[in-house]
Amino acid sequence: MELEILFLGTAGSVPTARRALPATLVRRGGHRLLIDCGEGTQRQLLRSEGLVEIPEILVTHLHADHVLGLPGLLKTWGLLERATPLVVRGPRGLASLLRALRSVVGRVPYEVVVEEIDPPAEFRYDGWRLGAFAVDHGVAALGYAIVEDERPGQFDPVRAQELGVAPGPDFGRLQRGETVTGSKGPVKPEQVMGPPRPGRKLVFSGDTRPCELLRAAAWRCDVLVHEATFAEEDRSRARKTRHSTAREAAELARECEARTLVLTHLSPRYPPKLLAEEAKAVFATTLVPRDFDRLEVPFPERGKPRLVEHSARPAPAGGNADFAPASSDLRAGSVGPQ
Repeated sequence: MELEILFLGTAGSVPTARRALPATLVRRGGHRLLIDCGEGTQRQLLRSEGLVEIPEILVTHLHADHVLGLPGLLKTWGLLERATPLVVRGPRGLASLLRALRSVVGRVPYEVVVEEIDPPAEFRYDGWRLGAFAVDHGVAALGYAIVEDERPGQFDPVRAQELGVAPGPDFGRLQRGETVTGSKGPVKPEQVMGPPRPGRKLVFSGDTRPCELLRAAAWRCDVLVHEATFAEEDRSRARKTRHSTAREAAELARECEARTLVLTHLSPRYPPKLLAEEAKAVFATTLVPRDFDRLEVPFPERGKPRLVEHSARPAPAGGNADFAPASSDLRAGSVGPQ
């Protein structure tokens, strides 16, 4: 089963020429989830996946940079005559927000189901579950965990044949948990199957300070996608605005024994290389994706998560579009994180 994360928007608070506002698409097999929907998300989808009918949108919190893409996306799906229902989940206040946007969006031909989450909460799917937990951002805010069910242990075909089971359909029955009859008598699955293997776990922090609930949810996860709004020089401002520095994200990843840390919600105050260096000094397996990069997450026995970079695009005139010089209004504080 393929598991992949597509980073549609990796900026925080304000976009840059190369980074859109927060939006992350998770694909497991044929199922898709969109986490947050910043301004311009539908255009990011058009440039990558296309305007596919995503069945579910998860909102981490209601700050503008995480939700202002909803009206346009909902309206466009309506114009495309979408018929399948859409579930939008998020913290308390989400229903009021969508009611307020109704006059902007207008009527749509599909059902929009709004579910406000009181954390902790869990939602079951076929083969996996979605967990929602509270994080520390100064407003009602959620993190999300995608956790696959345990898988059967490794099948031992040599042992099965030693017990008198011929290769063929009975091999499959044993792997599905059925007892079969071999030439030497009944053979039970536990005689030929190794111990159960864990599924994969992805954790998304949303905007937050490092906190115990996030640390617990991310325990030994395969991928922790964590905000990195500030560099270490501005740690005091990170505390004041209930955000995290890149180093703090790395410290949490190390403490919870994550396999891979991914930094998002990047501020244009800093070059991404600086944030990557600060995090890697603490947690070596840190990635800083650009918009449209994809992270492939294999089962642990098949290797580490692998970042597939989007094809290089020419930089806009004027230099690094991800970085605002120290003399800019952003450094002066006229625009700050929400």
